[in-house]
Amino acid sequence: MATRKLLLLPGDGIGPEAMAEVSKLIAVMNAEFGAGFETETGLVGGSAYDAHGKAISEEDMQRALEADAVLFGAVGGPKWDGVPYEVRPEAGLLRLRKEMELFANLRPAICYPALAVSSSLKKEVVEGLDILIVRELTGGVYFGEPKEIIDLGNGQKRAVDTQVYDTFEIERIAGVAFELARTRRNKVCSMEKHNVMKSGVLWKEVVATTHQAKYSDVELTHMLADAGGMQLVRWPKQFDVIVTDNLFGDMLSDVAAMLTGSLGMLPSASLGAPDPKTGSRKALYEPVHGSAPDIAGKGIANPIAMIASFAMCLRYSFNMIEEADRLERAIAAVLEDGLRTRDIMSDGMCEVGTSAMGDAIIRKYRELSA
Repeated sequence: MATRKLLLLPGDGIGPEAMAEVSKLIAVMNAEFGAGFETETGLVGGSAYDAHGKAISEEDMQRALEADAVLFGAVGGPKWDGVPYEVRPEAGLLRLRKEMELFANLRPAICYPALAVSSSLKKEVVEGLDILIVRELTGGVYFGEPKEIIDLGNGQKRAVDTQVYDTFEIERIAGVAFELARTRRNKVCSMEKHNVMKSGVLWKEVVATTHQAKYSDVELTHMLADAGGMQLVRWPKQFDVIVTDNLFGDMLSDVAAMLTGSLGMLPSASLGAPDPKTGSRKALYEPVHGSAPDIAGKGIANPIAMIASFAMCLRYSFNMIEEADRLERAIAAVLEDGLRTRDIMSDGMCEVGTSAMGDAIIRKYRELSA
């Protein structure tokens, strides 16, 4: 069996603690199930800045390009607030996305039955929630040029960010959304702001054209992004797959994340285009939560989003569908057993730390594999 090459980039804050639980799981899968994972570990974010003066070294960037998949923890924290903008911790993640050409960001929002009471919304609104936000990741306002602050004199400055999309960028992200919808409930809602933004006009037009040309079997609706945010907290179960641009996707996916009870619960996958010859694609998997420096090193961080991100890696990078399903069932079963990290703790449950939660999921995975 061919070796499966993984690059681990734990990053900053709680990233290393969460990644440690995935490393334990990988070791078990190799030793007991012959998974054949080969791992390397690199630096990204503030830790890379401290070591190399940049948010990711050239060596680790090359490792990322050569790996079958990258597992990413989290970056940033107050320690690096004063570093130059170009080498800020977040620049490492942006460079990875850009150079690996990871244009499709998949962010599921799943409310585990055992956690329906943890959401800030009513139980009936979120119970059984299973939606997927498909966010365009390498275009839009985060990468558009010009991007600058201009000194106008007389104490005045002007900040400029450019929102820009080409037809092909919209076509390919829409295609990903429609393809995924076919494996789910066959519904796509496209969100933009065509009422005030020219990029929104083009977005809506291209999504509609792509739908008509190749995916007319999928139900397509359009919604203004601000109305979409409102509908996500009013009745989220009306959605199946949401496709949107980089900026709106960033915000809407965080809204969707909190529907489930905690940012610590949700994974994400960032995918490139399939190689025409091999069919493989560059991919990076990361939890939606940030570096949470206030709890870093305390052993109380929730590792579930990181572990669930690895489940997405098994599914999308290695086609290990049974293993991915088993790992996701293991997470759900541990929650059903009443184990909780502090961020999702509720009355009558058993509070555990990062390591104990990881160990419990690994035990359950073993049981389900027997």
